[in-house]
Amino acid sequence: MKFAVRYLKNAYLPLKVPETMRLESGQMVLVRTEKGEEALKAELVNPKIVQIWNASKVKPEELPVIRVLSQRDLQTLDDIKKEEVTSFFKCQALVQQHKLNMNLVQCRITFDRRKITFYYTAPERVDFRALLKDLTQVFTRVRIDLRHIGVRDETSILEGVGICGRPFCCSSFLRKFETINVKLAKDQGMPITPGKISGTCGRLLCCLTYEYPNYIDAAKGMPPVGSSVMTPDGLGKVCYIQFMNGTVAVKLEDGKTREYAKGDLEMVDADVNVEIDTNAINTAYDDDSGNIDLKQLEDDRNSSTGNV
Repeated sequence: MKFAVRYLKNAYLPLKVPETMRLESGQMVLVRTEKGEEALKAELVNPKIVQIWNASKVKPEELPVIRVLSQRDLQTLDDIKKEEVTSFFKCQALVQQHKLNMNLVQCRITFDRRKITFYYTAPERVDFRALLKDLTQVFTRVRIDLRHIGVRDETSILEGVGICGRPFCCSSFLRKFETINVKLAKDQGMPITPGKISGTCGRLLCCLTYEYPNYIDAAKGMPPVGSSVMTPDGLGKVCYIQFMNGTVAVKLEDGKTREYAKGDLEMVDADVNVEIDTNAINTAYDDDSGNIDLKQLEDDRNSSTGNV
């Protein structure tokens, strides 16, 4: 049998269990990680996943199991969780006292209480030397780690549910953040509404990249918006494109808008006396989003650091 644990950002990592240890699925175990000793829940791995791991050239790192947590260990773990909450607010108070431009995200303490990590986001580099000096006075005989992360990293470790109704991609299966810009949404014919194309992190939705190659393939042979075309009903201008069903909406000279299959259209070099509002199509904002700079939704150096 093979056991694994869900670690940071829901990474699924196998366990290295001593032969003499009796382990059952659902038990809390103490494992040794790069951060120290941490308590995690052991899960029985599906045999098909084990086959994938064995066949992979890059095998996931096994985390060595120290022991199964006893009732006393579970009480200690509960105490540590409470300490993390109080430590978070102590650090937050010091951040406010020093008037630092940083947002404290989370506090984590290893099971052996040898290391305490404070995760924070910041729009720019923060000089926290004075803060660190005060923290060492508050948290004695423990290693203090102030770790800067991006807003995407923040969302991935806090977890939650997206507008699709499913857990965040970044905290479930997504391991690497792709570069995302507004062009991806425009090329897919989406209304550029910040509230609908951005996630909880305040950046563009990661899922904008998932189907993008399909839209690029579907756009081949499609006349661009604003171009003049000859339809079975006469001349007109392309208003918008339905990529997935292969149809094109054309505003005719009589003012009516009709949809045609792309095979029924022929681009022409003619001046068609039809006006279409392409700006309204490509920049449809919610009433409360008109003043948002779209560049703020795109990736920058503070979007993700991978420093989790």
